[in-house]
Amino acid sequence: MVHRLPITKARINLGQVVRRVHLNKEYVILEKDGIPVAGMMDADELEDYLELRDPKVQRAIKRSALDVRAGRTRPASALLAEFRKADAAKKAKPRRRAS
Repeated sequence: MVHRLPITKARINLGQVVRRVHLNKEYVILEKDGIPVAGMMDADELEDYLELRDPKVQRAIKRSALDVRAGRTRPASALLAEFRKADAAKKAKPRRRAS
């Protein structure tokens, strides 16, 4: 849910506003003289948003979408089985002792 809040009111209740943004995943648009000037969102969501703006991530998403369209996919169960096999092989390797 998006809430609009004057900056002065947000400043007075900053702790409460931040708690709502973080715990309830609410969005807050801060206004100065009725004009939107800034927004607040949970830090994890902001990091995800910023990561998606990274050109490297955008290229990886495009390549992935092309793979899906071309049928270059496999079931998640096959991928998980591959991970489990690699993990088991890693655990089975004898470790060298430090001298």
